[in-house]
Amino acid sequence: MKLSEIKTILETVETVNFQLPNGNFVPDHFHVTEVGLITKNFIDCGGTVRKETVVNFQLWNANDFEHRLKPQKLIHIIELSEKVLEIEDFEIEVEYQDTTTIGKYDLDFNGKDFQLLNTKTACLAMENCGIPKEKSKLNLTQLNAENANSCTPGGGCC
Repeated sequence: MKLSEIKTILETVETVNFQLPNGNFVPDHFHVTEVGLITKNFIDCGGTVRKETVVNFQLWNANDFEHRLKPQKLIHIIELSEKVLEIEDFEIEVEYQDTTTIGKYDLDFNGKDFQLLNTKTACLAMENCGIPKEKSKLNLTQLNAENANSCTPGGGCC
């Protein structure tokens, strides 16, 4: 989800809820402790230099059980961050410590709640890395259907 998308959604919702991949929700009293701009310069295993930039939201919950972030307040935080940090319309990643370590999530919206989606690693240079392409899998019933017009023993076609 891009920064412009979350701002549009926040204009239409009454509450800000983040649901984790396991179905649990980030507690209602969470804080957005950081909105940042993260740029990653790196080289992949195929030798290609790459640059990725994302907007980072860090969610945190404390013992402040009376706290409840309203959509307009989050819009204000985002707009201030855009102005001060000169943030453009980048994809959003969300950091949240659910258990013992900080998790990094992609962000989506299901019409009611924001969804924290698991992220995955991948090779960005498959063609240069030596990893074989996945072989296509065939369904044996398809083979029979495709060969239906070919000769069969005793079929009288020869």
